[in-house]
Amino acid sequence: MSQTISPGAEKPYGIQRVCRIWEQARSSYYHDARRCGMSDQTPPKRRGPRPLVSDETLLDLIRADLKNSPFTGEGHRKVWARLRVRDGVRVSRKRVLRLMRENHLLSPYRNRPKPAKKHDGKIITMTPNLMWGTDGTRVFTSEQGWVWIFAAVEHWNAECVGWHVCKKGDRYAALQPISMALNDLYGGVQAEVARGLALRMDHGSQYLSDHFLNQLKYWGIAPSFAFISEPETNGVAERFNRTLKEQAIYGRIFHTAEDVREAVKNFVELYNSEWRVEKNAFRSPREIRLNRTEMSQAA
Repeated sequence: MSQTISPGAEKPYGIQRVCRIWEQARSSYYHDARRCGMSDQTPPKRRGPRPLVSDETLLDLIRADLKNSPFTGEGHRKVWARLRVRDGVRVSRKRVLRLMRENHLLSPYRNRPKPAKKHDGKIITMTPNLMWGTDGTRVFTSEQGWVWIFAAVEHWNAECVGWHVCKKGDRYAALQPISMALNDLYGGVQAEVARGLALRMDHGSQYLSDHFLNQLKYWGIAPSFAFISEPETNGVAERFNRTLKEQAIYGRIFHTAEDVREAVKNFVELYNSEWRVEKNAFRSPREIRLNRTEMSQAA
């Protein structure tokens, strides 16, 4: 109808006039026109010069990288970083995102929208041994029921510096990963050994007990409690627990606490040496610590 010639003006009526007379939105007309003509039109080609690596080749590289990775559910940023840094394939990050989205290679998990945070969102330290985070989580076993996992994580490089698996998750068990970390990094658990260090934790009964707080005071560690109803203020430890569950706990059946202990031990070693963290410039926690040690020795 829009292309029909008007007898009086000897010009087409036009889409604007026809839609106005029929009381229809022009956007609906254009939408239907594109949908009807989609089968007859070839998809638009990529604008600009032809890239050095074609989409088909890049997709094969992405699939190979995901297949060879020891972890599951990784996002496009780590795939892009490995291709760029390790393999020397210099492509756009958004291009990797597009290909992974089109081929359903992205992790389907998404967080729900959250209200504005009350804190400033800065819990990462610029130097080591300024703040550690600790938290506990539980795993069910078929023979012994619920088993506790406690971990201590360095806020500087997201390294798991201590862990403990036990049946009874009391205040004594919550101190075990801190004791392990002090022995490894400070060389002992004597009085005032970790003065200047803060420990971020939630308001669990283990962490509020007098025994736990007095032991921290003996070591020279300052308690730093997360905000109530804001687990993101203990986000470093919370994020490690989530990664631990996704990579080593979910999808497996554990019979005893010893099975859980073995799984956690193997994961922590793999995590510290291979897990690439974005805030570490996609380097593993152990790489960051070794680089700092080498720089300190060179200075």
